[in-house]
Amino acid sequence: MIDLPVLMAFVPAALALNLTPGADMMFCVGQGLRAGPKAALAADLGIAVGGMVHVLLAGVGLGALVAAHPEVFHLIRWVGVFYLLYLAIQAVRGSSIIEQRPPDGAGKAFQGALLVNLTNPKVILFVLAFLPQFVDPSRAVWPQFLILGGVLALGGLLVNGAAGVFAGGLGQKLLGSPRFNRGLGFASAAIFTALALRLALLEQK
Repeated sequence: MIDLPVLMAFVPAALALNLTPGADMMFCVGQGLRAGPKAALAADLGIAVGGMVHVLLAGVGLGALVAAHPEVFHLIRWVGVFYLLYLAIQAVRGSSIIEQRPPDGAGKAFQGALLVNLTNPKVILFVLAFLPQFVDPSRAVWPQFLILGGVLALGGLLVNGAAGVFAGGLGQKLLGSPRFNRGLGFASAAIFTALALRLALLEQK
C-alpha cells in the first residue's frame, strides 16, 4: 500500500514532530503531575485515539468541512478553550486537599485528553496538510491515511507517555508534602491555562 522508501521518509519526519513539545505533551505532563503515571498514560492513550479519529475524519473528507467553514473551526476551538479552563480550575481546587487518587482518575484522564484532542481543530488541519504529502493518489488513499496516521499516533504514544510518566513519578514521590501538593495543583493549572490561551489565540491557516 505504501512504498518502503516513502514510509522510511515519513517515520523520521513523524518522530521529529512527536518530539517537539506541544499541547499533547504538555497535557500528558499536566495529568502526570496532577494524578500520577497511570493518569498520564491514560491521557496519552486518549490523545492517540483522538489523533486517529482526526485521521479517519480526514480520510473521509470531513476535515475539508472544518477548513472551508471558519465558524465550525471557531466553535470547536472555543469548546476546547472552556474545557481546558475548567481543568485548570479543578486542578487549583484539588490542590487544597491532600488525598489519594480516585479510582476513576485514569478514566477521567482518558476522557479529558480525548475531548481536548477532538476539540483542537488545528490537529485535523495539520493532518490534512501533513499526511497527504506522503500519500500516493494513484493508490487507495484510505489505507495509506490509516497507516501513516497509525505511525504518527504510535510515535506520539511513546513520546508523550514517557514525558507524562516522568512527571507523574516525580509528583508521586513528593505528593505527601502539602506545600508541594499545592504547587502541583498550580503547576497543572498553569499548564492547562497556557494550553487554553494557545488554543484561544489560534488562527486558522
